[in-house]
Amino acid sequence: MLSELIGSFEYTVDFIAKQVADLTDDDLVSQPPGAPNHAAWTLGHVIFSCHEVAGELGVERWLPSEWESRFGYGSAPAPQASPQLGKAELLSSLTEARTRLRDALRSANERALASPLPDAAADTYFPTMGHVLVQVVAGHTAYHAGQLAAWRRAIGRAPVEVYV
Repeated sequence: MLSELIGSFEYTVDFIAKQVADLTDDDLVSQPPGAPNHAAWTLGHVIFSCHEVAGELGVERWLPSEWESRFGYGSAPAPQASPQLGKAELLSSLTEARTRLRDALRSANERALASPLPDAAADTYFPTMGHVLVQVVAGHTAYHAGQLAAWRRAIGRAPVEVYV
C-alpha cells in the first residue's frame, strides 16, 4: 500500500507545481472573491503539512518555526500586496517536503503504520499512523490541489491539466 500512496502523493505534488508554474509572485497572492485561500498560502500549507507528517515518521524538523503560525492548521492567508515567500522559494520548499516525506514513507514499516498517534485527541479520527498517512498524504494534499485548480480559474487563468 505504501508504494501506491507514494505514487499518488508524487502525482498530486506534480499537479500542484504545474498549477503555479506560469504565475508570478504577485499572482500567488491574488485573492478573488469566493476563493478562501490564495496560492501562496496553499503551497505553504501543503509544505507545512508534509513537514508535520514527516516529523511523525521520525524525520527531523526542517522548516522555520514561524511556518506553523503562517501555514499550520487554523491559519489563514494574510492579505498582502506582495508575497512573503516567492514562487521559487515555495516550489523549492515543496520539492524538499516531497523528497523528505517520500523517503520517510519508503522507510516506514508495518509496526510504525499500526502505532497510535502521540496525540490521544486524534484517536477518534485517526486511530493509527497509517490512517493519518492516508488522510494527510493522499486526501489532504489532493484537496488542496483541487483548491488550487479552482483558484487558478477564479483568477482568470486557463486550467493546466485535469487531475484524475
